[in-house]
Amino acid sequence: MPADIFSQLTRYSEFWREYHLCTLTTLRPDGSPHVVPVGVTVDVDAGVARIITRKSSKKIANIQASRPGEAHVAVCQVDGGRWASLEGTAEVLTDAAAVEDAVTRYADRYGRTPAPDPERVVIEITITRAMGLASRSQPAPSRRTI
Repeated sequence: MPADIFSQLTRYSEFWREYHLCTLTTLRPDGSPHVVPVGVTVDVDAGVARIITRKSSKKIANIQASRPGEAHVAVCQVDGGRWASLEGTAEVLTDAAAVEDAVTRYADRYGRTPAPDPERVVIEITITRAMGLASRSQPAPSRRTI
C-alpha cells in the first residue's frame, strides 16, 4: 500500500476524516465505468477503504462479476480545489463483525449511525494508489451564479 502519501501529508489523511460525500467507480462487465455517490472511511494503518451498502446494489454486482482479486475500483472526494482519490481492488465482506466495524467507522466520520439493515454488506478496498491535493493553501474557487 502506498502509505507514503498518508505519512508525508498529514493533511491528506485528515481530509479523509472530514465530512465529504465521495464517488465510487466500479467497472461493469463490459468495462464501462459505473460511478455512484457513497460514504467512504479510510483506515490508513490497514491500507483499506470501506463502504457500506446493500448486497443487491449494482456496485456489488460489478465487483462480484470480476475474478477474485481483480475488481479494480476507485473512490474520490472533492472540496473546492482539494481532492483525493484512492485506487485499489475491492472485495465484498458479509460477516457480521466486518459490517459492524464498517458501520461504526461510518458513524465516526459522518456523525450518524445508519438504521440496521439485514441486507448491509461492506466493500473493502485494498488501496494500491493514492493521489490528491489536500492542502488548503490554494485560494477557494470563486462562486458564480447562473
